[in-house]
Amino acid sequence: MADTKTPEERSKNMSHIRSTNTKPEELVRKYLFTHGFRYRKNDKRYPGKPDIVLPKYHTVIFVNGCFWHMHGCSRARLPRSNQEYWEPKIKRNAQRDQDNIRKLEDTGWKVIVVWECELKKRVAEERLQRLCEEIKN
Repeated sequence: MADTKTPEERSKNMSHIRSTNTKPEELVRKYLFTHGFRYRKNDKRYPGKPDIVLPKYHTVIFVNGCFWHMHGCSRARLPRSNQEYWEPKIKRNAQRDQDNIRKLEDTGWKVIVVWECELKKRVAEERLQRLCEEIKN
């Protein structure tokens, strides 16, 4: 199936996708802060530049977009157009994520991954409460 957008429109859309300070990240950070957690954001010293680093709990959190990081949910569907580009790109992202998680765990960090689909209105509160428990335990 062909792309419904012109190359210029697609380029403009893709250029507006942020890599940091996304809405899901901000939602998680705001929740953690209001519950007394203090953290660092996007710390370059650690593999994968985790979205949230909680030094007191020796924990890092990645807030991953389902599409970009190849989650198994319906939001992670590959585009039908230009699959020879997208499939290897998304697989590389997923492999890099696994490598970074392994490196962090090997150095003693607890790694928590929060997926974008877990932060939708009907399930967000439950997931964020569970996140707090995961951090503390």
